[in-house]
Amino acid sequence: MRISEKLGTRRPFFSFEFFPPKDDAAERTLLATIDTLKPLDPGFVSITYGAGGSTRTRTVEVAKRLRSDAGFDVMAHVTCGGSSVDELRTLLNDLRRAGIENIMALRGDPPRGTDAYVVADGGLRYASDLIAMLKSGFPFCVGGACYPEKHPEAASLDSDIQALCTKVRAGAEFLVTQLFFDNARYFEFVERVHSWGINVPILPGIMPITNYDQIDRFTKMCGATIPPSLRAELEARRDDPNAIVDLGVAYMTLQVADLLARGAPGVHFYTLNRSPATRAVVSALMAARRAW
Repeated sequence: MRISEKLGTRRPFFSFEFFPPKDDAAERTLLATIDTLKPLDPGFVSITYGAGGSTRTRTVEVAKRLRSDAGFDVMAHVTCGGSSVDELRTLLNDLRRAGIENIMALRGDPPRGTDAYVVADGGLRYASDLIAMLKSGFPFCVGGACYPEKHPEAASLDSDIQALCTKVRAGAEFLVTQLFFDNARYFEFVERVHSWGINVPILPGIMPITNYDQIDRFTKMCGATIPPSLRAELEARRDDPNAIVDLGVAYMTLQVADLLARGAPGVHFYTLNRSPATRAVVSALMAARRAW
């Protein structure tokens, strides 16, 4: 089913993101995670795409399995990086034949070890170019990414929102945010993009905190910030992994409850291919059954 048709029809709306496994052991971990999260009945699941198109084959394989074996509505990530237009068309036709109806269209990150994005021979430069190609020749429901705290490469938040307008005009039907830990950032961002005429649903993206060094690294990479009070609590527990997880689950539960209570259309969880923290949060919220 198309994500644009699902959003707004069920409350609460949860979705989970996975990345392609690198080896057989990682694949077993992913499959176990999927089995654990399946009873939570996600609105959709997404499978990411490596920098420079580095996981293209595994992305397609996992997307197919999530659709055919697990029965999920799947959103496959597709990036411009590392592919010509002809290669992208071949990939998209493969996904369409597999019954995938939803695509997250992204520019993509530079390959590991490089700093600058390089357009592939015969390829596309911007996510908006990919969205336009998708909408002109394929029947997919297309989503785009957005950054409540600005894309790291953008000169300003306004210039970033201007680029977001181009994505929506090209045909993006919904948006998913980069991770954030301060809900005020999300709601201020939504209000700001509405003032620019962007009115598609904006799903907040949330990442569980299960490891201090990991979350510190992720936030630095994507331009997100950790509120000082939360960072202080994490620092105080830095040498106690279990305490970090407990704090992360408690913080995320409150964060997600607040997002839903204040009108967010749902929540997209960056699971890191592991289930305990995400499952704990969603189970607690479902048990509470607040009137969202």
